[in-house]
Amino acid sequence: MFALAGLLVVIVSVVSGYLASHGNMLALWQPFEVVIICGAALGAFMVANPFVVQKKVLTMLPQVISGSRHNKKFYLQLLGLMYCLFQKSRQEGFLSIEDDIESPFTSELFNRFPDVVRDHEVVNFLTDNYRIFTLTGLPAYEIEAIMDNEIEQIQEELVAPSHALIRVAEGLPGFGIVAAVLGIVITMGSIGGPIEEIGAHVAAALVGTFLGIFFGYGFVGPAASHLESLGNHELKAYLCIKACLNSIVSGYAPPVAVETGRKLLPPEMRPSFIELSDGLKQYR
Repeated sequence: MFALAGLLVVIVSVVSGYLASHGNMLALWQPFEVVIICGAALGAFMVANPFVVQKKVLTMLPQVISGSRHNKKFYLQLLGLMYCLFQKSRQEGFLSIEDDIESPFTSELFNRFPDVVRDHEVVNFLTDNYRIFTLTGLPAYEIEAIMDNEIEQIQEELVAPSHALIRVAEGLPGFGIVAAVLGIVITMGSIGGPIEEIGAHVAAALVGTFLGIFFGYGFVGPAASHLESLGNHELKAYLCIKACLNSIVSGYAPPVAVETGRKLLPPEMRPSFIELSDGLKQYR
């Protein structure tokens, strides 16, 4: 919501300043300039990035306005899921959770935590690494090394959308210049005509430069920075799982294991010790 307010501030500041200087809003209405700039930027984005990155950008962009899907409720459910998983395996043995690990999205245990189940990547990370421990019995430091390697790869995937948009933001002023140059070419064809017509063509060309810079630095650039923050925020879920799994593999009790994960969460999303304790009571 703060991002939406920021975008409105950008628009209102520029437009109000222009109108206060007795500018004509109709002079800024140059749809074909927008087609050139946005179309070229979109095409360059498609050429520069594989489809999986393009899809990830489209998936994450709505979160710039709505906020991260990993909120306090999500983390409470994630910690609750791990607590139930650890507690069940400790009380009934690893065989009791085999079906839950193999088919988490149809598991009754996992579906008690709908916010977590909707994030397939997080669920797969949890089940894959817990499966390694239950099948191999590797020591904690070896499982931690395996998770570190996977988290490094996940981090690259999470920041790829922001890097893709940053390149678009950097290119938009250039495409604005392209639109301006084409406008000047049209203007040169009107030399000798009425001065009003020449002035209108020059104004349209300058609007192209303005729009390229405005879109790049006012919208796409800030959105790219926000996507980077979202990616770093989502990474906390994997670090939380890693800490909890490492603790349970090291022999800690389930309540202690989930507490180690809680401490790694972002302060604004971290449930308090009391909130976590109250949440876990319903699963005991």
